[in-house]
Amino acid sequence: MIDKQAPRVLTAIGLMSGTSMDGVDVAMIRSDGRRIVERGAFMGMTFDPAFRQRLADALDQAKAINLRTDRPGDLARVEDELTQWHVNAVQAFAARFEIDLKQVDVIGFHGQTVLHRPHMGVTVQLGNGALLARKLNVPVVYDMRAGDMEAGGEGAPLAPAYHGALSAALQTGKSAGEPIAFVNIGGISNITCVDPDGTLTAFDTGPGNSLIDQWVEAKAGIPFDQGGAIASEGRILRPLVDSYLAEPFFVDPNRRSLDRNDFLPPASNSASLDDGARSLARLTAEAIVKSAEILPKLPRQWIICGGGRNNRVIMDDLAELVGAGGGVVLSAEEVQLDGDAMEAEAWAYLAIRSLSGLPLSWPGTTGCKTPVTGGVHVDETGQVVSS
Repeated sequence: MIDKQAPRVLTAIGLMSGTSMDGVDVAMIRSDGRRIVERGAFMGMTFDPAFRQRLADALDQAKAINLRTDRPGDLARVEDELTQWHVNAVQAFAARFEIDLKQVDVIGFHGQTVLHRPHMGVTVQLGNGALLARKLNVPVVYDMRAGDMEAGGEGAPLAPAYHGALSAALQTGKSAGEPIAFVNIGGISNITCVDPDGTLTAFDTGPGNSLIDQWVEAKAGIPFDQGGAIASEGRILRPLVDSYLAEPFFVDPNRRSLDRNDFLPPASNSASLDDGARSLARLTAEAIVKSAEILPKLPRQWIICGGGRNNRVIMDDLAELVGAGGGVVLSAEEVQLDGDAMEAEAWAYLAIRSLSGLPLSWPGTTGCKTPVTGGVHVDETGQVVSS
């Protein structure tokens, strides 16, 4: 068992399966839970189409959940299958980068969110942490959102703790003394604003890739709009974009965290394939900037991570909108970060903080009453150490 009082440097693997439900990201870092000592290797493993459909079906079954521990229908079996995907991903990662898992202190396991209803105090991430630990013979920290919700928080976003640690190296030159934004465009988009004094403000901003993915899959049978190629052929349908921006979420100054099902794709007959993709890309960008208007001061530097940064249409729209306010949009890679790895790296970092009893969230990031830690810790045999 790791001594919570000793701020020593640990090696952690982080696992993320995001709201896009396309696969598992695996990343390694070394940290003491305060500063990042070293960012290590990263790889992704893509789910096969059959399992992606299993997860899509799980979203429907999860609507019957009332308690976090409920697993109605086929969810228990899907959970074990998902865990095995993560086991396979870690083993492939270790083999590719010649990593001895005996040298890994902890794995931060996010799991797959299938239900997020903060107004009900319920968030469910499928993933059997004890099974993962036993299969890999490595301690695991999982279920890191529940503690925040028990403290009155939204349970999301949790990555801001990591963004805060990364920001120290970025607040230089023209950015010195200015807030920096980290924007993650996954299935749902979220933003973290890091003030020069380290104060964190974070919230979900609206749809990210999820509506675009669902749109092109329904209309063309493909899982996503590669590079924004489809959107680049379309035109913006202003009424379609505005119909989403008129949703209560965007006019409520009290931000809430989102579930993939909070925004549904347009009706199939509402637009052509390319016009729909173009309009939804614009929606993603406008939702980010519109939501950021509640910040006390708009950041100058906007660092974009997540799969959405690869959609050139979204990035061009963001650059236009942010540039109008004097800001600059940069991909994570332009500041020597890895935009694909950042969420998985964050879960590794959060696992180390959890082991040290450090906060994972703050009132300004999730709305919790006081800074709160979280997570269930299991040892390499799957036995609960603390929760």
